[in-house]
Amino acid sequence: MESAGSQAVNRLSPSPARGDVGPSATLRPERNSIVPPYWQRQDRNDSRLSWNSVENGSRPTPIRLEDHTDEGSEQCKALWAKHVSIEDYVIVSGTAPGLGAYVVWNITVETLDGGPMKIIKRYSEFESLHHKLVTTFPHAVGSIPPLPPKSVVSRFRPRFLERRRIGLSYFLNCILLNPEFAGSPVLKEFLFS
Repeated sequence: MESAGSQAVNRLSPSPARGDVGPSATLRPERNSIVPPYWQRQDRNDSRLSWNSVENGSRPTPIRLEDHTDEGSEQCKALWAKHVSIEDYVIVSGTAPGLGAYVVWNITVETLDGGPMKIIKRYSEFESLHHKLVTTFPHAVGSIPPLPPKSVVSRFRPRFLERRRIGLSYFLNCILLNPEFAGSPVLKEFLFS
């Protein structure tokens, strides 16, 4: 089986000035084509790990998967949400034009046992949740996605708000569908306050 790199080298034409056509011939690209350097044939040795596994017939240790969907599983008990979505938002205007305005996000949490929960939150409440999760679970910071960025200039523009809606929805799904965070008092405080 030939790699993409060797196929590209085969399309090259030998240098007409030298006249030799063998494997030691200097290859030059056709007149109207440009050949990137990574298309050129590279002589590489097989990696030591691949060679040893083929030679010895041994295989790497498989990844072990665990099923936490059993009713008696501790992990399953912590999960109670099925899906989170943020359908829309409302811009609440302040007392004076342009002052004190903010955005409220309408969140729907589909639960495993009951119907959907409707929640209304501001971005500042998401920031507070993120901070409390990082403080409470310092070992799991890699599992906590970042919040979408702030913007003073475009904070009420539809395109910016749509990107923020998608980012907040992703954040909540990652938090609520993680068994470690789902049963935490920090998340319950965010949802039920």
